[in-house]
Amino acid sequence: MPRLSIIVPVRRVRGSLRECLESVLSQTFTDFEVIGVADGSPDGSGQLLDEIAGADPRVRAVHLALNAGSDGRRTAGAERATGDYLLFLEGSYVLLPDALERIADRLAEAEDPDVLLFGHLRTPFRGIPQPTHSLQVLADLGGARVCTLAERPELLGVAAVSWNRAVRRDFHAAGQVPFAPGQYGDQMYALATLATAETIAALPVPCVEHRQQRHLPAAPEPEEEGSAAADVVEQFGDLFGALQGAPGFAAVHEPLFLLAARQLLELYPKATRRRRSYLRAAAAFCRSWRPAGHRLPGGRPGLRLRLFSAGRGTALAALDAALAVRRGLLAAVASLRRRAGRRVAPLYYRLQRLRPLDRNLAVYSAYWNRGVSCNPAAVHRKAAELAPHVRGVWVVSQKAAADLPPGVDHVVPGSRRYWATMARAAYFVSNVNFPNQVVKRRGQVHVMTHHGTPLKVMGMSQHQYPAAAQGLNFKDLLRRVDRWDLSLSSNPHSTETWSRAYPSAAVHLETGYPRNDVFTTATAAEIQEIRTRLGIRPGQRALLYAPTFRDYERTFTCRLDLQRLSRELDEDTVLLVRAHYFHDGGALGTLPGRLVDVSDHPSTEELCLAADALITDYSSVMFDYANLDRPIVVHAPDWEIYRAVRGVCFDLLSGEPGDTPGAVTRTTDDLVRVFSDGTWDSEENGKLRTAFRERFCAFDDGRAAERVVRHVLLGESELLPVAPLHERRPVAVPRQTDVATAPDDLPADAPAEASGDASEAAAEVAAEAAGRRAR
Repeated sequence: MPRLSIIVPVRRVRGSLRECLESVLSQTFTDFEVIGVADGSPDGSGQLLDEIAGADPRVRAVHLALNAGSDGRRTAGAERATGDYLLFLEGSYVLLPDALERIADRLAEAEDPDVLLFGHLRTPFRGIPQPTHSLQVLADLGGARVCTLAERPELLGVAAVSWNRAVRRDFHAAGQVPFAPGQYGDQMYALATLATAETIAALPVPCVEHRQQRHLPAAPEPEEEGSAAADVVEQFGDLFGALQGAPGFAAVHEPLFLLAARQLLELYPKATRRRRSYLRAAAAFCRSWRPAGHRLPGGRPGLRLRLFSAGRGTALAALDAALAVRRGLLAAVASLRRRAGRRVAPLYYRLQRLRPLDRNLAVYSAYWNRGVSCNPAAVHRKAAELAPHVRGVWVVSQKAAADLPPGVDHVVPGSRRYWATMARAAYFVSNVNFPNQVVKRRGQVHVMTHHGTPLKVMGMSQHQYPAAAQGLNFKDLLRRVDRWDLSLSSNPHSTETWSRAYPSAAVHLETGYPRNDVFTTATAAEIQEIRTRLGIRPGQRALLYAPTFRDYERTFTCRLDLQRLSRELDEDTVLLVRAHYFHDGGALGTLPGRLVDVSDHPSTEELCLAADALITDYSSVMFDYANLDRPIVVHAPDWEIYRAVRGVCFDLLSGEPGDTPGAVTRTTDDLVRVFSDGTWDSEENGKLRTAFRERFCAFDDGRAAERVVRHVLLGESELLPVAPLHERRPVAVPRQTDVATAPDDLPADAPAEASGDASEAAAEVAAEAAGRRAR
């Protein structure tokens, strides 16, 4: 038998469960078992539990019928436990380092008490860990080895929850109060363990980090939907009834009653629908269970409690009304001040929002209105094929509008047609958020496509990295996130990360990324045509260098010695260099030799198709490029700085399968070497690439855009099945494509001069784009 059984209820914790379980599995103390109990969580938490359990024999996955409730999950875990002690850990919380070792040591020191209470830290949503009142109460107990609640009634000041205590399993099995349903059932169990325990020990150190989650009233749990405030009155009555005959109840009756009465009073304002019945029930509880001779607190602080426990609703209502008027006056003054400083939305937009929605109108936007690209563009193209009745309008900046392909219907932000379109469109598809001024109407559907698989921390997780957040207004971010109805994902890692980074009621659609469909559907002729436009001659090796930007740097810094590369690369190699779109054109300056600046090329997907291998640092392009099953080289000279300042989701340089996609270089010398000695395409790095694809290309089977269009625009509830990786056929390798499709007048072994210099071809493309902008 293990010493400890750790029971983890699993429901709606997709974004936090992995970290929760890893905090347990990484403990220095190892004599434990983990029992995860799921009951059909709609966010896929149960599948994630199965995945983790399959990888570690210490984790046992238990699946119950749908909606077993929090009490059912905890009870089922306890029934299956074999350890000496039970610990309950919520799936969104974590154990702190060395917690289990400290708990085990204290249990041994206290000679196996019935209950061990330990401290915790509370981390507010969008906050940092903070010490708690419970921790202070435990510290104030001093050197007491063991005690009872009657001896130390101040223990009621410790949070009444199941996850801050270790309960001896045979004591739990003989308990008189089981877990009750609803949001207060955990509290009743915790109070019962304190009231009936003959030996209680304290560990005044934090062992759990209580990570408060964002409250999402739009997505209540089934077990909570009917949890009226009156339920807690009944549950307190059941608790006192069960404890009435227990030895020593008389000694703890008075402090328990006072705690219950105060809590019922705190909940009184929440009983909005049945306030009178709640008051009658609470007053009846107070009459029934008030200890003989007990006097409620006097003076002004106890006035509300005395009125409440006596059931004097009219007097209590008058007192609350007077207090409410005072609060209302203060709030009105504050509201007037806010309104005075708030920018009023255009009157035209308000009037347009009074008109009915246009069910055949969709708005598309990408990269803060930079043009037609990325996932929204792929969805738009597929919508034109499968749902031609839905008219698509792009939101683009005035500058980007000059470079749009002919025939693209678009609006410019701030124009009258822009406000009319935003007011009446039924669908909104974007890879970034729409501006704060956009008001989501009932019936409008917002689809967040995202624009890459996350390596760096995103969204609310940036709160811990101020240099990366750069003053990001997290409240405004949450308001924008609350507009989302659907969030696209290309792999389970993204689903977990989006759940954590953007907590909302949005549904995660595991469709794959629409922009990556082309990596499965492109033909050899299309790839050859792209390479020809880029000036890459047949048979030539093309390398794409695509670094990301650093939030903490003002300008682009190239971390490769491009002059050196130009000298060292063989004549059959051309390097395509693409700076991040956040940097203005010309950031690279003049490139030497066989290096081509493709920063202004309109399609990253085309550049990936054209390249025989990818060189990148921490850009999300690596996850997309992995779909092609071609070599990836990670050039990471500043990994330690980036990881510390920007924050990352996993260790890209660990060398472990699934983390690292291929060869890793830290200097220009390293990079020259791997492309000279064949390491870039070695068998070992091929195995790493395979594991990387399995982890991050799970849903990208070439039909992502179709899934989105069918689900969103055509209303199909079931998503098309995803083809497994082993059934997919990556598109041809570019050099092989060149040779197979080389035109008769340009043989594969022709010298470079026969096809023109790649730099000249790229310069012509850039000149043409500049001409369009000038026009």
